[in-house]
Amino acid sequence: MRDEWIRWEWIGENWSDDIVPALREHVTLTLAAVLLGLLVSLPLGVLASRYRRLLGPVLTTTGVIYTIPALAAFGLLGPVTGYLTFSTAVIPLAAYTLLILVRNVVTGLDDVPEDAKEAAIGMGYGPWRRLFRVELPLALPAILAGVRIATVSTIALVTVAFLIGRGGLGQLILDGLRRDFRTPVVVGSVLSVALAILADLTLVGLQRLATPWARAR
Repeated sequence: MRDEWIRWEWIGENWSDDIVPALREHVTLTLAAVLLGLLVSLPLGVLASRYRRLLGPVLTTTGVIYTIPALAAFGLLGPVTGYLTFSTAVIPLAAYTLLILVRNVVTGLDDVPEDAKEAAIGMGYGPWRRLFRVELPLALPAILAGVRIATVSTIALVTVAFLIGRGGLGQLILDGLRRDFRTPVVVGSVLSVALAILADLTLVGLQRLATPWARAR
Protein backbone atom coordinates (compact mmCIF):
# COMPACT_ATOMS: atom_id res chain seq x y z
CA MET A 1 0.00 0.00 0.00
CA ARG A 2 1.39 3.42 -0.95
CA ASP A 3 2.62 5.54 1.95
CA GLU A 4 0.44 8.61 1.45
CA TRP A 5 -1.20 10.88 4.00
CA ILE A 6 -4.42 11.19 2.02
CA ARG A 7 -5.83 8.79 -0.54
CA TRP A 8 -8.84 10.57 -1.95
CA GLU A 9 -10.11 7.46 -3.73
CA TRP A 10 -10.37 5.70 -0.34
CA ILE A 11 -12.39 8.60 1.05
CA GLY A 12 -14.73 8.48 -1.94
CA GLU A 13 -15.18 4.72 -1.71
CA ASN A 14 -15.80 4.70 2.06
CA TRP A 15 -17.66 7.98 2.55
CA SER A 16 -21.20 6.60 2.70
CA ASP A 17 -20.51 3.23 4.29
CA ASP A 18 -17.87 4.09 6.90
CA ILE A 19 -17.13 7.80 7.32
CA VAL A 20 -20.67 9.21 7.54
CA PRO A 21 -21.91 6.48 9.95
CA ALA A 22 -18.83 7.04 12.15
CA LEU A 23 -19.47 10.79 12.19
CA ARG A 24 -23.16 10.23 12.96
CA GLU A 25 -22.32 7.90 15.85
CA HIS A 26 -19.79 10.42 17.19
CA VAL A 27 -22.41 13.20 17.19
CA THR A 28 -25.06 10.93 18.74
CA LEU A 29 -22.78 9.78 21.56
CA THR A 30 -21.69 13.35 22.28
CA LEU A 31 -25.24 14.73 22.38
CA ALA A 32 -26.53 11.87 24.54
CA ALA A 33 -23.64 12.16 27.01
CA VAL A 34 -23.85 15.94 27.40
CA LEU A 35 -27.64 15.96 27.73
CA LEU A 36 -27.57 13.16 30.30
CA GLY A 37 -24.78 14.94 32.17
CA LEU A 38 -26.78 18.17 32.17
CA LEU A 39 -29.90 16.42 33.47
CA VAL A 40 -27.90 15.08 36.41
CA SER A 41 -25.82 18.22 36.98
CA LEU A 42 -28.67 20.73 37.22
CA PRO A 43 -30.33 19.23 40.33
CA LEU A 44 -26.93 18.42 41.86
CA GLY A 45 -25.74 21.98 41.28
CA VAL A 46 -28.93 23.48 42.69
CA LEU A 47 -28.70 21.31 45.82
CA ALA A 48 -25.01 22.10 46.29
CA SER A 49 -25.70 25.81 45.90
CA ARG A 50 -28.62 25.73 48.35
CA TYR A 51 -26.99 23.48 50.94
CA ARG A 52 -23.32 24.42 51.12
CA ARG A 53 -22.40 21.36 53.17
CA LEU A 54 -23.09 19.29 50.06
CA LEU A 55 -20.78 21.32 47.82
CA GLY A 56 -17.52 19.73 48.95
CA PRO A 57 -18.72 16.11 48.79
CA VAL A 58 -20.43 16.66 45.42
CA LEU A 59 -17.35 18.24 43.81
CA THR A 60 -15.08 15.62 45.36
CA THR A 61 -17.25 12.79 44.06
CA THR A 62 -17.47 14.22 40.54
CA GLY A 63 -13.72 14.84 40.62
CA VAL A 64 -13.03 11.22 41.58
CA ILE A 65 -15.33 10.00 38.80
CA TYR A 66 -13.40 12.14 36.32
CA THR A 67 -10.15 10.37 37.25
CA ILE A 68 -11.49 6.87 36.53
CA PRO A 69 -9.87 5.55 33.32
CA ALA A 70 -12.32 4.98 30.48
CA LEU A 71 -11.31 1.33 30.11
CA ALA A 72 -12.03 0.70 33.80
CA ALA A 73 -15.40 2.46 33.53
CA PHE A 74 -16.39 0.38 30.50
CA GLY A 75 -15.28 -2.77 32.30
CA LEU A 76 -17.29 -1.96 35.43
CA LEU A 77 -20.44 -1.22 33.45
CA GLY A 78 -20.10 -4.10 31.02
CA PRO A 79 -21.67 -6.82 33.21
CA VAL A 80 -24.65 -4.55 33.90
CA THR A 81 -25.32 -2.78 30.58
CA GLY A 82 -23.53 -5.09 28.14
CA TYR A 83 -19.97 -4.80 26.90
CA LEU A 84 -20.70 -3.44 23.41
CA THR A 85 -23.84 -1.39 24.01
CA PHE A 86 -24.67 2.26 23.49
CA SER A 87 -25.42 2.67 27.20
CA THR A 88 -21.99 1.40 28.22
CA ALA A 89 -20.41 4.12 26.09
CA VAL A 90 -22.75 6.96 27.07
CA ILE A 91 -22.87 6.55 30.86
CA PRO A 92 -19.12 7.04 31.50
CA LEU A 93 -18.99 9.89 28.97
CA ALA A 94 -21.88 11.58 30.77
CA ALA A 95 -20.21 10.99 34.14
CA TYR A 96 -17.06 12.72 32.92
CA THR A 97 -19.07 15.90 32.20
CA LEU A 98 -20.38 16.18 35.78
CA LEU A 99 -17.34 17.90 37.28
CA ILE A 100 -17.46 20.73 34.74
CA LEU A 101 -21.24 21.09 34.62
CA VAL A 102 -21.95 20.93 38.36
CA ARG A 103 -19.23 23.48 39.09
CA ASN A 104 -20.62 25.88 36.48
CA VAL A 105 -24.19 25.48 37.72
CA VAL A 106 -23.05 26.35 41.25
CA THR A 107 -20.95 29.27 40.01
CA GLY A 108 -23.83 30.64 37.95
CA LEU A 109 -26.29 30.44 40.84
CA ASP A 110 -23.80 31.97 43.27
CA ASP A 111 -23.27 34.90 40.91
CA VAL A 112 -26.97 35.83 40.77
CA PRO A 113 -27.20 39.36 42.26
CA GLU A 114 -28.78 39.57 45.69
CA ASP A 115 -30.98 42.47 44.62
CA ALA A 116 -32.52 40.26 41.92
CA LYS A 117 -33.33 37.62 44.54
CA GLU A 118 -34.75 40.22 46.92
CA ALA A 119 -36.87 41.73 44.15
CA ALA A 120 -38.30 38.30 43.37
CA ILE A 121 -39.10 37.73 47.05
CA GLY A 122 -40.74 41.15 47.18
CA MET A 123 -42.94 40.14 44.23
CA GLY A 124 -44.13 37.11 46.19
CA TYR A 125 -42.06 34.46 44.42
CA GLY A 126 -41.59 31.27 46.42
CA PRO A 127 -38.27 29.36 46.40
CA TRP A 128 -39.05 27.17 43.39
CA ARG A 129 -40.63 29.91 41.32
CA ARG A 130 -37.69 32.18 42.13
CA LEU A 131 -35.29 29.44 41.07
CA PHE A 132 -36.90 28.79 37.70
CA ARG A 133 -38.01 32.33 36.85
CA VAL A 134 -35.07 34.37 38.17
CA GLU A 135 -32.01 32.45 39.34
CA LEU A 136 -31.57 29.82 36.62
CA PRO A 137 -32.11 32.31 33.76
CA LEU A 138 -29.51 34.65 35.28
CA ALA A 139 -27.16 31.70 35.80
CA LEU A 140 -27.55 30.64 32.16
CA PRO A 141 -24.31 32.25 30.85
CA ALA A 142 -22.19 30.24 33.30
CA ILE A 143 -24.19 27.05 32.69
CA LEU A 144 -23.87 27.35 28.91
CA ALA A 145 -20.16 28.06 29.26
CA GLY A 146 -19.89 24.75 31.09
CA VAL A 147 -21.91 23.01 28.38
CA ARG A 148 -19.46 24.34 25.78
CA ILE A 149 -16.45 22.96 27.65
CA ALA A 150 -18.19 19.65 28.36
CA THR A 151 -19.23 19.25 24.72
CA VAL A 152 -15.78 19.87 23.28
CA SER A 153 -14.11 17.58 25.82
CA THR A 154 -16.72 14.87 25.19
CA ILE A 155 -16.08 15.00 21.44
CA ALA A 156 -12.46 14.19 22.21
CA LEU A 157 -13.36 11.47 24.73
CA VAL A 158 -15.82 9.70 22.42
CA THR A 159 -12.91 8.41 20.37
CA VAL A 160 -11.87 6.29 23.38
CA ALA A 161 -15.13 4.34 23.09
CA PHE A 162 -13.53 2.40 20.23
CA LEU A 163 -12.44 0.09 23.07
CA ILE A 164 -15.99 -1.29 23.10
CA GLY A 165 -16.68 -0.81 19.39
CA ARG A 166 -18.54 2.48 19.89
CA GLY A 167 -15.88 5.07 19.13
CA GLY A 168 -17.46 6.98 16.28
CA LEU A 169 -14.59 8.64 14.44
CA GLY A 170 -12.24 6.82 16.80
CA GLN A 171 -13.05 3.65 14.87
CA LEU A 172 -11.53 5.20 11.75
CA ILE A 173 -8.41 6.21 13.66
CA LEU A 174 -8.06 2.73 15.18
CA ASP A 175 -8.58 1.09 11.79
CA GLY A 176 -5.84 3.23 10.25
CA LEU A 177 -3.41 2.53 13.07
CA ARG A 178 -4.03 -1.21 12.88
CA ARG A 179 -3.35 -1.27 9.15
CA ASP A 180 -0.57 1.34 9.24
CA PHE A 181 -2.74 3.31 6.81
CA ARG A 182 -2.67 7.05 7.36
CA THR A 183 -5.79 8.18 5.50
CA PRO A 184 -8.40 6.92 8.04
CA VAL A 185 -6.27 8.37 10.85
CA VAL A 186 -6.15 11.77 9.16
CA VAL A 187 -9.86 11.71 8.25
CA GLY A 188 -10.93 10.71 11.76
CA SER A 189 -8.67 13.29 13.40
CA VAL A 190 -9.61 16.16 11.09
CA LEU A 191 -13.33 15.46 11.39
CA SER A 192 -13.05 15.27 15.20
CA VAL A 193 -11.36 18.68 15.32
CA ALA A 194 -13.85 20.15 12.83
CA LEU A 195 -16.76 18.76 14.86
CA ALA A 196 -15.39 20.29 18.06
CA ILE A 197 -14.96 23.70 16.40
CA LEU A 198 -18.44 23.56 14.85
CA ALA A 199 -20.02 22.53 18.16
CA ASP A 200 -18.25 25.33 20.02
CA LEU A 201 -19.29 27.98 17.48
CA THR A 202 -22.88 26.70 17.52
CA LEU A 203 -23.04 26.85 21.32
CA VAL A 204 -21.52 30.35 21.33
CA GLY A 205 -24.31 31.44 19.00
CA LEU A 206 -26.98 29.79 21.15
CA GLN A 207 -25.49 31.37 24.26
CA ARG A 208 -25.72 34.83 22.70
CA LEU A 209 -29.30 34.26 21.59
CA ALA A 210 -30.37 32.86 24.97
CA THR A 211 -28.65 35.53 27.08
CA PRO A 212 -28.93 38.89 25.28
CA TRP A 213 -28.57 40.76 28.60
CA ALA A 214 -25.11 39.26 29.13
CA ARG A 215 -24.06 40.54 25.70
CA ALA A 216 -25.21 44.04 26.54
CA ARG A 217 -23.02 44.34 29.67
